[in-house]
Amino acid sequence: MGPIKQGPDIDRSAGSSIRVCGETVSETSHSFGYHSSLYRELILEREEILRHKWIESEKVGHDVGFERTLLDWRKHYRESWRCSRVATD
Repeated sequence: MGPIKQGPDIDRSAGSSIRVCGETVSETSHSFGYHSSLYRELILEREEILRHKWIESEKVGHDVGFERTLLDWRKHYRESWRCSRVATD
């Protein structure tokens, strides 16, 4: 699969950027779907997984790896995290 080609309706102005969930992204990227609620939820979920990775790595004194953390977080915490997200929205 090759790179995604951008259409002429995408803003390519120089220096144009925004912040989404703590990350700076170009306006071009932003125009490509960063306003979607699904994307925002995925970014928030990723932040929770990375937080869990940090905690688990600190407990054992070394990096436990993203894949292991992802599987552990999904098994033990994802459902309650999603329920809490629905309750607060």
